[in-house]
Amino acid sequence: MNTDETRKVVIDFLYLDLSVCERCQGTDASLEAALAEVKNILEKDDIEVEVNKINVINEDLAYKYKFVSSPTIRVNGRDIQMEVKESSCTSCGDLCGTDVDCRVWVYKGKEYTEAPKEMIVEAILNEVYGKGKERDLEEKEYVLPENLKRFYRGIQQKRRIDLF
Repeated sequence: MNTDETRKVVIDFLYLDLSVCERCQGTDASLEAALAEVKNILEKDDIEVEVNKINVINEDLAYKYKFVSSPTIRVNGRDIQMEVKESSCTSCGDLCGTDVDCRVWVYKGKEYTEAPKEMIVEAILNEVYGKGKERDLEEKEYVLPENLKRFYRGIQQKRRIDLF
């Protein structure tokens, strides 16, 4: 790439918990592995990668980031898993003391509780090299999902109990 300007790809990893949640931990590990895999390709083309790991710890942050399910990976603002599918997450349920559903990743016809590394690599490369540009970023009104409301209420209740 013969340009004086460095292009940039921004990856946002939004999650509820990295200390307990196995889905968030596994997706974080997959993201790190995917970044290691594409690093040389992107560096060769002078593409800078910015990774933001965002712990969405309350409703205010959920609204700020328009958080719909945990964990979420966005590349240049686009969720790499456009369809939100969820299933019961024991880790987050234990964390907040109530039933909570977390993201299920669907990739090549199979379901995963952690984002597959290959899916992340594909999303990054598609965004950087053109295929991701075909999708428009839909701006629709954000509504905090009931599932996340339950999680945040549970966390608040557990904190109150822990104070006594």
